[in-house]
Formats: sequence, structure tokens, C-alpha cells
Amino acid sequence: MTTVTEKTDVSARPVGSERILVFDFGSQYAQLIARRVREQHVYCEIVRHDLSADRVRELAPKGIILSGGPSSVYSGDAPRLDADILRLGIPVLGICYGMQLACEALGGKVANTPSREYGRAHCRITSPGDLFADFPEQTEVWMSHGDQVQSISDQFVALAQTDSCPVAAVKHRELPIYGLQFHPEVTHTPLGNRILKNFLRSVCQTRGLWNMGGFAEETIEQIRQKVGKGRVICGLSGGVDSSVVAALLYRAIGDQLSCILVDNGLLREGEEESVRSEFTEHFKTDLHVVPAAEQFLSALAGVSEPQEKRRRIGRVFIECFTEKAKEIQGAHFLAQGTLYPDVIESGAAADGPAATIKLHHNVGGLPDELGFELIEPLRDLFKDEVRNLGMELGLPEELVWRHPFPGPGLAVRCLGEVTSERLTILRKADAIVVEEIKAADLYRSTAQAFAVLLPVQSVGVMGDGRTYDDAIAVRCVDSEDFMTADWSHLPPQLLSKISNRIINEVAGVNRVVYDISSKPPATIEWE
Repeated sequence: MTTVTEKTDVSARPVGSERILVFDFGSQYAQLIARRVREQHVYCEIVRHDLSADRVRELAPKGIILSGGPSSVYSGDAPRLDADILRLGIPVLGICYGMQLACEALGGKVANTPSREYGRAHCRITSPGDLFADFPEQTEVWMSHGDQVQSISDQFVALAQTDSCPVAAVKHRELPIYGLQFHPEVTHTPLGNRILKNFLRSVCQTRGLWNMGGFAEETIEQIRQKVGKGRVICGLSGGVDSSVVAALLYRAIGDQLSCILVDNGLLREGEEESVRSEFTEHFKTDLHVVPAAEQFLSALAGVSEPQEKRRRIGRVFIECFTEKAKEIQGAHFLAQGTLYPDVIESGAAADGPAATIKLHHNVGGLPDELGFELIEPLRDLFKDEVRNLGMELGLPEELVWRHPFPGPGLAVRCLGEVTSERLTILRKADAIVVEEIKAADLYRSTAQAFAVLLPVQSVGVMGDGRTYDDAIAVRCVDSEDFMTADWSHLPPQLLSKISNRIINEVAGVNRVVYDISSKPPATIEWE
């Protein structure tokens, strides 16, 4: 049997155009840097820190950003940079470790200092120039370093300083090389975006051509050329990513698209009906719905351990999807909603970071024997860009801005054993949470809001009778990137209304609690 071939790189990567490369030295903020650059409508990719100067010359970026990192540049095993890159004439901005690396490579000295800086600091601009054009004399910045540039060579000039860091920003006298000891990409540096914009526009001379309209047009044309007259299968989940992929494919190839929705009985309230309506009436695609609730519930019977739930759900999904896919004649391509963070974290990008943070599987870990060629049209996009693309393609706002939903569905929000009865309770409670968040006009300002059914019962009183029923936890968080999150400080009146509705309308629940844990140390999902 044939095997899955290499991924089809259907995307709008601008070769030799407006491209910025972020060299990743292990920073927790590398993805955030890339997102900030793209917010300025400039295409950006995260690449390996050891990319050669020859490869950089081939990629012909408009500029380079060297990320921060946990290492010390004077350590023997510290990640290095091909120093020839600094002499290519391409604008370079070093951030924290990146600045130290560039300064050391060009004659400066970096050392550990007892005056470490972690958190907010007041920075004095001593030489505005291109990077700090139109800046006030003092600005607040976010520091996170134990090492710092102790001395710079005659080739550099200092641009800024703090009380404990005399060289907080630098510029090379002849080469277009800049450095910042602080982090402009985080929201704790209020004018950080202006610094990045100055670097992109004034130093790199970018025009800001990256937009979702152009991306959609180019990607649609690439899909048409790749697929020809073939048929593509797309797995739908009701989530944003798979829906945008399906909409993009439909715009490109029309009735050559077949979609499969595996109804595992673990979906949210009204989810299957919503998908059916959107992708048979609005897009009129060839939609195949696999009713498989009984199979999934049978596989989950008696299982409480979260990872075992995931394994069993994945196995049954593969069986259902594979069986239905084999019935679709002439299908050679399989489309999925892989996003750029997935590509980065799996080490799948050709020039991307080498470390594999997590495994990235095909749809549900589908077996290679199916012989599909993968199409991943969103593999260069971040989540917020996917939402913008969805709006560009005409998807309804309710679908585009829908809160993320875990792959295993309600099974990982139903703590303990998953049964049909417990899912009914959870689904109803979850629908109430979402309804009230929307009614309060807080749905778009929150990142996720949902209910969790706890595996505990508590004593209550309803009317004149004693109850011993289930407890529901309400989880609502604010987050930009989902790597960190804070619990949403919802109005007490709203929490009261949610609690009253759940207890009054959902049989079997007599207690509602609100989760006030942030990530870290907690995760957003409970399992």
C-alpha cells in the first residue's frame, strides 16, 4: 500500500519579498515576536538559530530578529550564530540574549552582573535615532536578564540605559545592527510595538504587504494547481481551524471537496446541527456525518484516567474516519488545519527550530496506509490570523470567534467516568455558561468559557428536600496566546445568574463553583 507523502506546502510564503526571520535561541517569546511582526502586516518566520549565512542569503529576508534565550553567551554550550550573517548587510535586531550575542561577536564583552533585572524598569533614551524615533525621554520596559553587555566595542554606540543596565540598547556605527536588552514584544513594554514598527519600517524598509486577502487569493490558486481535478477530504470538528480550511478549499475547488464529521457524542450543544447547516446550505459541500456516539461511549465505559480517555477516543476516531474515507471515491488529498505553532513545536518546518516540543500528528493520527497527500493551507498562520481569514472567506462571526474546544471534546471536561447521563448534564450546563457570557457581551473579550462536571457530589437543599447531587465548575479565562492565561474577573451579578440558571435548569446539579486559577500553575482545561 502507498504511504502518506511529504506535506504539500500550500501557503503564501513570500520568497524574496517582505520576509522577516526570527532566529530562535530558546526564548519563550519567540512565537510572540513573530506575531508582533505580523501585526505590522509583515510576513515573519521562526528559524533555527544555527541557520547558515548562505541559507539566509538564499531566503533574502528584509530583516532578522535574534530572540532572547536562557543561555549565557560565554558558556561553552551556548547556542551560537553564524557571525557572517551580521556582515550580510541585512538589518538585525537582537533582543536580550540576541543583543548580547551580536555585541560579543563584534568585539563587546558580556558578563553576569549582581544587578539583575526582572520585571518593569524605567529606561532613559540617550540617542533616539531610527529605533526610538518620536519617543519620550523615559519609557517603561520589561527586563528579564541576569547577564548584560558590560562593555561595547568602538563599533557600537549606546542608545538607552536603566539604573542598573548602562547599555540597554545599542546600534552599530556602520552596519544596520541594533540591540535591545529588554523585551519589546511583551505587553509589559507599552511602546514595544512602536519600536518594532520603527525597525520594520525605517530600518528594514518594509511596506506592510502581508494581509489575509492576499493570502487567501494566493493560497486558493496554489490549491487549484496542486489538486487539479482530484478530490480532497477534510475532517470537520466544528472548530474554527477545520471550518476555515473547509471554506478555503470550497472556494478553491468547489464540489471536489468532501467533508467528514465524526459525531462522537462528545460535541457541544447544537454543534452537529450547526456544522450540517453551514457546510450543506451555505457552502453546499459533500458532507458525510458519521454517527458514532455509541462506539465512543462504549470505548470510554469505566475509564476515568485522562490520558486513557484520549487514547481510546483517538483510536475510535481513526476507525470511524478511515472507514468513511474509504467510501469516498477518487480522494487523493487529505486537508487538515495545522497551524504555525504546531509546525514550530513539532520541528516540522524546514528551517524551523530543531527541538521537538510536541508530536504533531495527521488528523487524529490517521494511518499512513490510507495513502493521502496532505494539504495544510493554514500551516503558516497563527490563530488570530486564521480568524481574520475566516472573516475574509465569509464565515459567520459566531463560527469564526467560537472559543477553542479540546480534541477529545466534552470527555475531558467530564471528570471521572463518561456516561450519556453525565454528558447530558455537562452539555446543558456548558450551554448556559456560554449563553450568559454572550448575553453579557463578554464572549469576544474572553478566550475560553465553559463548564466542567466534577466527580463529586455534595449535600444541598431544594424546596423542603435534601439533595446529594453533582457540582459544576465554571472556567473562564483571558489569554492572548493560550500559553499563559488569567482567570476572567467576571461581574458577581453574572456569576450569580449563571449559578442560578444551572442549579434551576439542570437536573442533578445543586452546586456551582468558579475556578480562579491562572495558567501557570494550572492548565486551562481540567484534564
